[in-house]
Amino acid sequence: MSTYREIFRNAEFRNLWFSSALGNASSTMTSLTLALMVDAATGSALLAALVMFGPSLAQVLGASTLMSAADTARPRRVLTALATLSTAAVATQAALDLSAGMRLLLALLVAYGLSIGGGVRWGLLNEVVDEDQFILGRSAMNLSVGAMQIAGFGIAGLLLQALSPATVLWMATACSALSIPVLRFGLRDRAPRRRARTGLGETWRGNRRLLSQTRTRPLLLALSLPNGLIVGCEALFVPYAGPRAGWLLAAGAAGMMTGDLVVGRFLTPSGRRTAGRWLRYLLAVPFLGFAFDLPIGVLAALVAVGSSGYSASLSQQEVLVDLTPADLRGQVLGLESALRMTAFGIFAILAGTLADLTAPAPSITAFAAASLLVSLVLTRPLAKVMRTGGRIVSPHGGSAAEEGLQAVRPTGGSDRRRSAPAGG
Repeated sequence: MSTYREIFRNAEFRNLWFSSALGNASSTMTSLTLALMVDAATGSALLAALVMFGPSLAQVLGASTLMSAADTARPRRVLTALATLSTAAVATQAALDLSAGMRLLLALLVAYGLSIGGGVRWGLLNEVVDEDQFILGRSAMNLSVGAMQIAGFGIAGLLLQALSPATVLWMATACSALSIPVLRFGLRDRAPRRRARTGLGETWRGNRRLLSQTRTRPLLLALSLPNGLIVGCEALFVPYAGPRAGWLLAAGAAGMMTGDLVVGRFLTPSGRRTAGRWLRYLLAVPFLGFAFDLPIGVLAALVAVGSSGYSASLSQQEVLVDLTPADLRGQVLGLESALRMTAFGIFAILAGTLADLTAPAPSITAFAAASLLVSLVLTRPLAKVMRTGGRIVSPHGGSAAEEGLQAVRPTGGSDRRRSAPAGG
């Protein structure tokens, strides 16, 4: 097995990791600060959830219009431009006294650009690390998300009790600004993975090829729906706990980080698939504890345990990559990320609406139960894909993924296929 130490010897991976960590720290501090500002100004659980998670809805626009940039544009150029855009947007939030509607609109515009950046970043990761290190690299990137969410939510929650929201937003601006030189001078200026014009037409041609693969649909559903419903629970932490929501959000990030560390570093591909079957259920069950009037410390512990279930996504993403032609891997990872983030936004809004009609605690319980039910329904179709996808050898001598790709490989495109990541 490869180790984290080995991949961090790769200077380009280190820079990709640090830029991602800085961007996540900035977005985490920004989202919590804006949610608390809107909640204090309006008292609406829906608006607080909308400003915190609603920008995820812009992800579907990115997937539908410019996601082909993940494979048809120069990665360094795109990531540097998007980091600059994000920095300018957070600075605007800090400098101007905007209405809740204007703050949401600005967050939506930034989220649209960042949805494209997700596909670019994950596609670039495929090239930065060795073939058998993709899942380990993905795990390390996820760990940066968890670590920066712990730092961002925890530190922002503390700072907001002593400093003004504008000051915290300026700190978030500084984090985002630091990522720009890391990207510009720390990454090679790579050529696009396929030669095509970036735009709506090319994006839809790639999406049609990806969505036409019936074997990947259960993967996309499993990566989007159960996770999205639990994010609906998390969207209600602010109206449920007020300033103490930072502890719940930080606990969730710690649990997610722990799950990614164990599954990504210590399990084999077979072990990841076995663990993933149970982690999908673990994701939802602890959130049912919000049905009871428990101390905030107990709820934080339950949130941490449940959030470790997000690591089930690693094995699903591993098979998804293996079932996709090499020249579309940036786009499929961007599409998967966009669908998942769109689900986050939709369920956050639905959860906020339900909480306004009832209360946060029963709404969290209802969404956790719905996540568990969806995971149960997806058990059989997902198990079939996980058995036949990836590195499983077919009776004809090739892998099942290789045979499945013959029908979708483009004429004249790259025929080189990377093996499934060995990870661990």
